[in-house]
Amino acid sequence: MSRPGERPSRRAAFLRLAGLAAVAALAFVLAVALLGRSTGDVRRTVDGAGAWAPILYVVLVSVLTCAFFPFPLLAAAGGLVFGIAEGTALSVLGGTLGALLAFVLARRVAGDAVAGLAGERLERLQRAVEERGFVAVLYARIFPGVPRDLANYAFGLTRVGIVAFGAATVLGITPRAYAYVALGGSLGSFDSTQSIVAIMLLVGMGILGLVLVRADVARARRHPGRAEEDRDPYGAAGDP
Repeated sequence: MSRPGERPSRRAAFLRLAGLAAVAALAFVLAVALLGRSTGDVRRTVDGAGAWAPILYVVLVSVLTCAFFPFPLLAAAGGLVFGIAEGTALSVLGGTLGALLAFVLARRVAGDAVAGLAGERLERLQRAVEERGFVAVLYARIFPGVPRDLANYAFGLTRVGIVAFGAATVLGITPRAYAYVALGGSLGSFDSTQSIVAIMLLVGMGILGLVLVRADVARARRHPGRAEEDRDPYGAAGDP
């Protein structure tokens, strides 16, 4: 075990990262074996809880987020069981708690492993993510194609603060949660008003993510020395 402030050896770093990957993989296998991988499976499990259904749903979403269970399926199940308003609120709550759980797990298990493996390029990437903090997490939430659950663990391996991570996660997943819940609540009727709004919202989020990241990259190229000046004061608020 490495002492405080001392970088772990490369072997120890690899072992910690491998351990984290094994935990996530085991959680995924157990989730599929016990719950299945469809909206219907989730819906039947939650429906059977009666008055405890909202609490069970939030717990399921939180745990299954750590197990790489597709969030669109979880949110769609929330729409079927609870309706759009309650389903969106519960999906955002569960998704955020799950993201924080994965973030903390990654930081506790392998937070200093990256330091043991970091080369010059990785250190520069670490610094860039740390400096942007909230913005970096928000971009990861709205940029199309970024694996949401993998990003939860990845940010836990950086020095981004948990407050910035949590706040950006809530802001970033809420529109998508609403869209998935609305699509689930519409029972596959894609010509309904709520389905059309949900699809337009998803497309709009993707376009917004592309535009924002492109503008940010262009700005960084024009003003390469301004990154430190724009550093997010809440971006590296310390370990959870």
